[in-house]
Amino acid sequence: MTVNSEAPDLPDAPALADEKPEAEPVAARRPSGFGALLTRLHFYAGVLVAPFLLVAAVTGLLYIFTPQLDSIVYDKELTAAQTGVSAQTLAQQVAAARAEHPDGTLTAVRPGSGDDTTQVDFALPELGEKAHTVYVDPYTSKVTGRLTTWYGSTPLMTWLDDLHRNLQLGTVGRYYSEFAASWLWVLVLGGLALWWRRQRANRTARNLLLPDRSAKRGVRRTRSFHAVTGLWLAVLLLALSVTGLTWSRYAGAHFGQALDSLRSGTPSVSTSLADPPAGASGGHHHEGAQDDSTAEKVDPSAIDGVLETARRDGIGGPVEIGVPQDHDTAWTVSQTRDLWPVGRDSVAVDSSTNKVVDHVDFADWPVLAKLTRWGIGLHMGTLFGIVNQVLLALLAVGLICAIFWGYRMWWQRRPTRSDRRTPFGTPPARGTWRSLPPLETAVGVLLVVAVGWALPLFGIPLAAFLAIDLTIGIIKRRRTTAPPPAETLSGH
Repeated sequence: MTVNSEAPDLPDAPALADEKPEAEPVAARRPSGFGALLTRLHFYAGVLVAPFLLVAAVTGLLYIFTPQLDSIVYDKELTAAQTGVSAQTLAQQVAAARAEHPDGTLTAVRPGSGDDTTQVDFALPELGEKAHTVYVDPYTSKVTGRLTTWYGSTPLMTWLDDLHRNLQLGTVGRYYSEFAASWLWVLVLGGLALWWRRQRANRTARNLLLPDRSAKRGVRRTRSFHAVTGLWLAVLLLALSVTGLTWSRYAGAHFGQALDSLRSGTPSVSTSLADPPAGASGGHHHEGAQDDSTAEKVDPSAIDGVLETARRDGIGGPVEIGVPQDHDTAWTVSQTRDLWPVGRDSVAVDSSTNKVVDHVDFADWPVLAKLTRWGIGLHMGTLFGIVNQVLLALLAVGLICAIFWGYRMWWQRRPTRSDRRTPFGTPPARGTWRSLPPLETAVGVLLVVAVGWALPLFGIPLAAFLAIDLTIGIIKRRRTTAPPPAETLSGH
């Protein structure tokens, strides 16, 4: 969020007492329509969007280490009491979970291994997308607890995830995170361009990559820390912006449509064993609770044979077993490994014959689908384990620092004379876009319209800003050019 201007008609704020006036080459002050326009956009976008980015950074920082927090808060539910002995059958574990939780529809089972308990999900209509998860010690079939989960996430993880995505405000709150993600890449790329242009007279690796510690306290020193921090974080910030947008409300919908049109959506196994009746559900996890009259038509005791068949077919590691709700639907066994190398193979199994009826390997996913999966894992801190978590934590702290330095620059450039009207830093001059060549202007408008359509929470605020900015400019010009009152002309 750089707040200084390259516009020729914007004077620098007075230097602080202990800061020497910043000497810059004349070439750096050369008029440039593009540079001044970029500065103005970066200035206002930074001032207005930074609070949303700050909230996203803080809530994301809280979310990063939820796996470790889960192991502490839910140690009783998640950890088996004894290991090193033979596990009981999955059917026995599911039966123990059902005895503890007689209500609801069995939808999914995640077998435990090592010191992890088995998780058995039961859906109820009043829970919507959530489920009651019963935790079972795989070695004793003893129930260790029950939690209300969201796609397997504990209540703590679900709460922190909602805080990060929508501030616990539901659909309305999702606008904040999509707005922040839609503008983050603009701020990053704009800041990089401005820093590159500012260093053009002495563009060395030292000046680009390290802050100017020789500068005394003031705008120049603050700007160097702000810009260099943004430069070091740029790649990861762009990755966070892109991955965050993939599951946002509006941009995410457009992204999904684009993947479908390119035949690059996430593939899934076919679970149909026969032509199902109209309106029948495939029985995937959390697709909605079934009516109690249809529950348990499939024998849960078949689960061991289904898992054994999937293992023989190469489905290794941690898995989730999707339980069908009728005999015309196959069971599914899907890998759930998000740690690199990602394991997301899946099979559909006919429990009556214990034969695989469909198989999808992660290696065969479309490239864009793989990139999406990897990006989600990177964004959530699961792709590279603790290294990923530490990297995201440093990124969040770095973004918070860059935002602080950006606002500090804004404050340091405020007018200090008593006759100045604006209480804060003077914004870059408006109207500089008119100096751009017509061809560049036309291409830029088309590009902005296209991006604005794909990212509505970038396009709509940008259009509103331009409209307000243009209106203010027209009003100020009219006030400046308005003739003085008649009595002034007559000398009265």
